[in-house]
Amino acid sequence: MATKKTDDVFSIAALDPSKLSESFRAFAEKGAVQTKEAYAKMKEAAEDATKTVEATLESAQAGTVEIGLKAIDALRTNAENSLSHMEALLGVKSVAELFELQTAFLRKQAEVAVEQARSLQETSKKVAEKVAAPGKSAAEKAMKTFKVG
Repeated sequence: MATKKTDDVFSIAALDPSKLSESFRAFAEKGAVQTKEAYAKMKEAAEDATKTVEATLESAQAGTVEIGLKAIDALRTNAENSLSHMEALLGVKSVAELFELQTAFLRKQAEVAVEQARSLQETSKKVAEKVAAPGKSAAEKAMKTFKVG
């Protein structure tokens, strides 16, 4: 009976050093290319995130100023109305006139307060939309990247 000679898989003779170095070199080059690509993507993502944060902070700062100015305007209007009312009260000649002036003042102040609240609410909504816009845009861009990739 004839026996077939088989090479031992673990024998040193089966190992070709030239093929091993070529394989290792190809593996190392592929790893380096993938690392560079991953770094470039991470760098781009970090730059985009930085731009988004900067835009959000700029919008928030501008919005805070706008809301602050609205609040100052409301305070100024209320102070002027109160001083005018105090001057009118100084000229009151009867209790009936006092009640009439006080009632008219309170009615007017209630109307002004409602208008000021509506105005402040609209401004706050507009500012919130401006502040959220950069983040929303960045999220939409990221979602498109995931859908394409």
